[in-house]
Amino acid sequence: MTLQSHNDTLITIYGGSGFLGRHLVRALAKRHYRIRVAVRRPDLAGHLQPLGRVGQIHAVQANLRNARSVEAAARDADIVINLVGILYERGRQRFDTVQTFGAEQVALAAAAHGARMIQVSAIGADENSPSHYARAKALGEKAVLAAAPDAVIFRPSIMFGPDDTFFNKFAALAQLLPALPLIGGGATRFQPVFVGDVAEAIARAVDGEAKPGATYELGGPEVKSFKALMEYVLATIERKRLLVPLPFALARLKAQFLQYLPKPPLTPDQVDLLKVDNVVSDAAGREGRTLQALGIEPTAIESIVPSYLWRFRKTGQFKIRRA
Repeated sequence: MTLQSHNDTLITIYGGSGFLGRHLVRALAKRHYRIRVAVRRPDLAGHLQPLGRVGQIHAVQANLRNARSVEAAARDADIVINLVGILYERGRQRFDTVQTFGAEQVALAAAAHGARMIQVSAIGADENSPSHYARAKALGEKAVLAAAPDAVIFRPSIMFGPDDTFFNKFAALAQLLPALPLIGGGATRFQPVFVGDVAEAIARAVDGEAKPGATYELGGPEVKSFKALMEYVLATIERKRLLVPLPFALARLKAQFLQYLPKPPLTPDQVDLLKVDNVVSDAAGREGRTLQALGIEPTAIESIVPSYLWRFRKTGQFKIRRA
């Protein structure tokens, strides 16, 4: 495919130095867009420079809690993309502040400068959810559409890829623990999506291939239960561990203590989030609001996950030779 040159188009990506951001910056750089990455710590975004040509990618300071910094980062941009989200609250980083107020500020800045807006949310975003995370995501979507009615919203399921916080976390736990917990019995369903596919979907929206004002739900080719995913992790890292059902009430009790760790493996809010399936809705499929509708064939976990989980095996990349 011959890629069109977009040397005169400037894109501001809020939160562009993170897990999804790195893949998105690479996808947009290949399309020759100019990229401004707006992050709290520009000095820590140097790893993005090699993804493009000299001068194509540069970082600026912006904090979604500070409306003036958000507005400054959007100046002269043709397209504005918000990737910022948090998995747990710490200090002044609160769900409402980052995922609702912050998303609104980005949309207001985009509208003020006449830029197109793309918002990345999450499957499960719901104003009536028991999870504070999910409610803040839904309210963020609502605020974005109020400020920029033509904004495109993407709701990915759990994303996988090198450095993900799902498969890597449970593989690491399996190295240390004799058993893995199946929260709520492990029946919650997920539709893991490759981070590269999500980045490509956003890039195609930048190219103008998405429906203005639409909310896309992005999932992989298979729906698997939490238990099935844990079984897959153990098979991939070649370790035998017990899978112990943990009722939601007991999981929430444990999470009350775990939430105070520097990087909590589980919080009460995440337990609430696990009570609802994390899959693409039937409506999104019928209405053409999926990866396939954007011409992207979802990548299976089997094609990617073993390429980075091998380091959790006892023998690493090597197989044990049996006589």
